[in-house]
Amino acid sequence: MTKQFIISVMSKDRPGIIADITGVILDLNGDLADLNQYVLGGYFSMILIAEFDENVTAEDILAGFSHINSETKIEATIKEMDVPLEIEKQNLPAETFIVTVQAENRKGLVQAIGLFFYKREINILDLETTRAGKHYTMIFQIDLTLIQSIQGLRVELQELGKHEQLDIVLQHNDIFRATHEIGTPVDSLPLA
Repeated sequence: MTKQFIISVMSKDRPGIIADITGVILDLNGDLADLNQYVLGGYFSMILIAEFDENVTAEDILAGFSHINSETKIEATIKEMDVPLEIEKQNLPAETFIVTVQAENRKGLVQAIGLFFYKREINILDLETTRAGKHYTMIFQIDLTLIQSIQGLRVELQELGKHEQLDIVLQHNDIFRATHEIGTPVDSLPLA
């Protein structure tokens, strides 16, 4: 029997940190299933899913991280997954859409879009943002299963765009993936 853990790691960035973290997983005979990593403001952040033998505990993983020989401290949160990753990946809703939002940078942009989705019971599955000079870009992956009319939502998004001075594009996840990858840096996307 095996079990999967979702592991969130943060540390001041430095060379070799990925090798150190994945080395702990390997030392515990773990198998990486999925991983996302970013460096923001000089801090390294990684979230990963790894599969281990059933005798491995969250404390074992934390102990492995604490024994990494480094001047930078690694902070980690570890949780055993209730649903295996393979089943979770199969459950991506059929009505998964991508909303790309671009605007001149100002405070409250992410909150405004988040509130718009919340009021319509739209769940955000993934979010990536970037600021380049005066321009701010957000890419939301959302679940529109509860939305009765996609066309109606398009109209509401256009109205929001006019009111908040945002360039908003809504497209099905499959179309977006055909031309982009969720992990592609959003600052490489053209501004509308």
